[in-house]
Amino acid sequence: MSEEFGPDFISVTDEDGNEFELEHVDTIEYNGQIYMAFFPADTGEETGEEEETGLIILKVVDVNGEEQLSTLDSEEELEEVYDQFMDALFQDEEGPGGEG
Repeated sequence: MSEEFGPDFISVTDEDGNEFELEHVDTIEYNGQIYMAFFPADTGEETGEEEETGLIILKVVDVNGEEQLSTLDSEEELEEVYDQFMDALFQDEEGPGGEG
């Protein structure tokens, strides 16, 4: 089995106008909302800045008929959705291996 396409990358601009790239990891639907998980593509190594490079979770929102990514509304929402992504990730890893 071969992968025809590499990882998916997107460019996003934060509220301060800084643009950065994210690598898409997974997408889930939770409580009727679509959430997407990303890892930073640029970890700040070139600038010498040390930054936490954990999972970034954004939700898909409709703004004037256009889908956009937005930060989550609360720490509780973030924790719940993070747990959902971790459950999905570990479920994939724990699946039967070596079958073919």
